[in-house]
Amino acid sequence: MAHAIYRVVDFAIIGPYTLRLTFDDRSEQVIDFRQVLEGAVYGPLRDERLFAQVEIDPEAHTLVWPNGADFDPETLHDWPKYAEEMKRIAKRWATVKEKVGTTP
Repeated sequence: MAHAIYRVVDFAIIGPYTLRLTFDDRSEQVIDFRQVLEGAVYGPLRDERLFAQVEIDPEAHTLVWPNGADFDPETLHDWPKYAEEMKRIAKRWATVKEKVGTTP
């Protein structure tokens, strides 16, 4: 299956954990990331100050954060298609964190 290539060309923070993204094909997505901010990589982004440090990577043309978190630009472009699966994955990450945190 072919993987579509999209580039994030602009973004705006429009609310807590919510970004409006513009892509190279002129399409836009508004994404509320709250429900996927779990696990070792995305969990730290619950700190709004860290979340607000989002940038566009000049090579990968996707969103990146100082802690190394990023998202595939195709996932961002087609967020409605991937949102529910991303939420399910985030729940698994949260469960793993809880299990690790409770290990003696």
